[in-house]
Amino acid sequence: MRRPGLVLVGIVGLYLIGRAVAEPFGIDLADQASYENDWGGPSLAGVLAVHCGPGLIAVALFVATLHWWVAPRR
Repeated sequence: MRRPGLVLVGIVGLYLIGRAVAEPFGIDLADQASYENDWGGPSLAGVLAVHCGPGLIAVALFVATLHWWVAPRR
């Protein structure tokens, strides 16, 4: 039961990373009207925090897991 859970977590993490990469290209950063009604709006910082923050956390967790997995055991 552990492997399907890890696969699901990996898929969700990859989705969040993809969403974080795509979000700045999906809105017009110079036009507040394009993102003011999004989650985290009306400020650009709030929108990017809500939409890109989980992706950044997922990257950090993937890197930490990879480091733990590859690092030599003592």
